[in-house]
Amino acid sequence: MRRSSIAKTLGPTGLLGIAWTAGPAICGTLLLASLGPVSEWLLHHRPLGLAVFTAVFVLGSGLGFLPTYAQSILGGWVFGVSLGLPAALVGFTGGGLLGYYVARRVSKDRVEELIDRNPKARTIRDALVGQGPRRPLLIVALLRLPPNSPFALTNLVMAATGVPLPAYLAGTFLGMLPRTAVAVMLAAAAGATGAEDIQTFVSQRGPWLLAAGVVGGMAVLGVVGAIARQALRRLT
Repeated sequence: MRRSSIAKTLGPTGLLGIAWTAGPAICGTLLLASLGPVSEWLLHHRPLGLAVFTAVFVLGSGLGFLPTYAQSILGGWVFGVSLGLPAALVGFTGGGLLGYYVARRVSKDRVEELIDRNPKARTIRDALVGQGPRRPLLIVALLRLPPNSPFALTNLVMAATGVPLPAYLAGTFLGMLPRTAVAVMLAAAAGATGAEDIQTFVSQRGPWLLAAGVVGGMAVLGVVGAIARQALRRLT
């Protein structure tokens, strides 16, 4: 099938995919750059701040303009692990649900129609999501595990290809939990030093401490992601 024909068939789904690829990267950078004033507002408006953080997490991740890693860092920095982690778990689970319905609303049946026109793509789709509820759940979880897995774009792909909602939500929770926990714990440890923002933390503690924490966390997640990719390859 020609690219022009594919683009025409996808319609708004293709545009949403572009937006959900570029938007989180830009907005996430802006959020981390504004960590100081944002965290100050949240701290001064407890417990309302926790509710606002959770609601924005759901909307930001579900509508595809804020990445989960930046919001998890904010939650750990402001609320610590005890409150920040549960709020982040609610945030990305609710965001996953919202993103699923947005993607289904936009894509309708366009992607599935495109897949059905291609015998090879149809065979792959049926092997992934047509083998009962456990297989899609495991696939979604494995796709979510790697630290570089884009949350919003994965929402779009999973919803548009017809992954059942229960398997999608359960797989999202299981797959997102490790990387979210690492982000929250690293941010909580940094925030506990009393630094106002990341720039102040670096100037007070030196860049090597931050780099060591980030590298250590990414190394752990990288190993988990590599195992997930191997398991996904064997499964599919």
